[in-house]
Amino acid sequence: MDVPLIMVYAFSAFIIYVLAYILYVPLKYAMRLLTSILVGGALLWITNLLGSRLGFAVAINPITALVSGTLGLPGVVLLVVLKDFIIKHM
Repeated sequence: MDVPLIMVYAFSAFIIYVLAYILYVPLKYAMRLLTSILVGGALLWITNLLGSRLGFAVAINPITALVSGTLGLPGVVLLVVLKDFIIKHM
């Protein structure tokens, strides 16, 4: 084999690797964000299920699901406290 042909193959493999990495990294972050939103939505659903007996509920939308999914249980508590604060001061 010629040296230039080997260099072309090596360069092509490198370019394919770089493109795959460039496409994979944003996809990994997007999947992590989607998972966080789904977990947050589930946490809010459980909170609303338990909160319906106490007379409160938190709206489930992408922003509240992202906050509760990212912060976990403290995020759900934050949303409940903020909703209670907003209701009392309006």
